[in-house]
Amino acid sequence: QVQLVESGGGLVQPGGSLTLSCVASGLSFNWYHIGWFRQAPGKEREGVSVISGDDESIEKTTYADSVKGRFTISRDNAKKMAYLQMNDLKPEDTAIYYCAATNSPFWSLPIDLDPATARFRYDFWGQGTQVTVSS
Repeated sequence: QVQLVESGGGLVQPGGSLTLSCVASGLSFNWYHIGWFRQAPGKEREGVSVISGDDESIEKTTYADSVKGRFTISRDNAKKMAYLQMNDLKPEDTAIYYCAATNSPFWSLPIDLDPATARFRYDFWGQGTQVTVSS
């Protein structure tokens, strides 16, 4: 049984930092591309960042424009974990953050993938972790 479990969310002041973690089990983690998504109240789920798996000869990452320069995605295949380092957090970053895994081709995973297609294209999803940015 495949499981993705996120952790690391919480309440942070604007300008603060958090690191989200996603631990995977039940899959050959290194072959899966990992995406981080978020969903704010009343809004659709949106892509935040994607990191490629081992089927890409060179590790590739993509970021939503809204988080470029502030968020960093990474992975540790030996630990079957992915991370999202979030710096200079803003109130608009408040959302539930999800990690997801897929072995669809990396080229088919643009960061602005529409939510319905993302739910289909990513094979496995975690339950999410809440991030709240507020003073």
